[in-house]
Amino acid sequence: MRLPKFRFLLAQAIKIVLVGCALVFLLSVYVHKIEPNWLEVTHTDIAIPKLDRAFDGYRIVQITDLHAGDGVSRAHLERVVELVNAQQPDLVVITGDHVSRKPRQHIDLLDTLAKLTPRDLTVSVLGNHDVFNDAEPIRTAIKQAGIVLLENTVYTIHRDLATLHIAGVGDVFAQQDRLDRVMAQLPATGAAIMLAHEPDFADETAATGRFGLQLSGHSHGGQIRIPLYDSYLPELARNYPLGRYQVKDMVQYTSRGIGTIKLYVRFNCRPEISVFKLVSSS
Repeated sequence: MRLPKFRFLLAQAIKIVLVGCALVFLLSVYVHKIEPNWLEVTHTDIAIPKLDRAFDGYRIVQITDLHAGDGVSRAHLERVVELVNAQQPDLVVITGDHVSRKPRQHIDLLDTLAKLTPRDLTVSVLGNHDVFNDAEPIRTAIKQAGIVLLENTVYTIHRDLATLHIAGVGDVFAQQDRLDRVMAQLPATGAAIMLAHEPDFADETAATGRFGLQLSGHSHGGQIRIPLYDSYLPELARNYPLGRYQVKDMVQYTSRGIGTIKLYVRFNCRPEISVFKLVSSS
């Protein structure tokens, strides 16, 4: 009588092992192949102090942390560009980490960004991976794609007599940020938006009292988000790691980004294209 029972238990154990292996395989496929390519377009309305009515309804689309070549192919970037253009943006902003490793091998992928078609222009700032690798070919590729690179500078968009100022700081992690230079260039009137790769810079931006919005990346939203487990968050992305925050009188928004770092996996943290509609608070 013991042998049949043993065979039954052995069969059950084999079934459990097979089911477990199947689940592990499916999970592996999902986190490696499905979710990293499952782009989500999010929509957020932002009331901006000092925003002239001429910019009411102005549409900004943010992409960040492309990490081109590090698992992100040309086809994937082309799909990102297609989705961005479908949002009919007035302005496209790219908040850093265009590539992550071996930039000279992957730099050619950035020519895809020349296909972006905002009404006004595309602007960009550098991220820590851009700077810590080799920033010069990245700067060149960005400019060749027709993108305005903001490094401690301000670009002003005009609607007749109304103005909207887009500022960008150098990478904070690399200590290349010069907020003092930005403030020296920033006109006293007109709404202002800050682009900073690292979101925790929001504390310094908000302290000026001059900006209504900061857009950032860097965190990847944690990339792997498991309930009851703190996601891995890099330095300078721990105070404002994901989504929308109110920092004094300024809104901070941290996008989950497009690419990944270290491992080309995502779980419970889909790649994000962020769409913002500016609303006049007057």
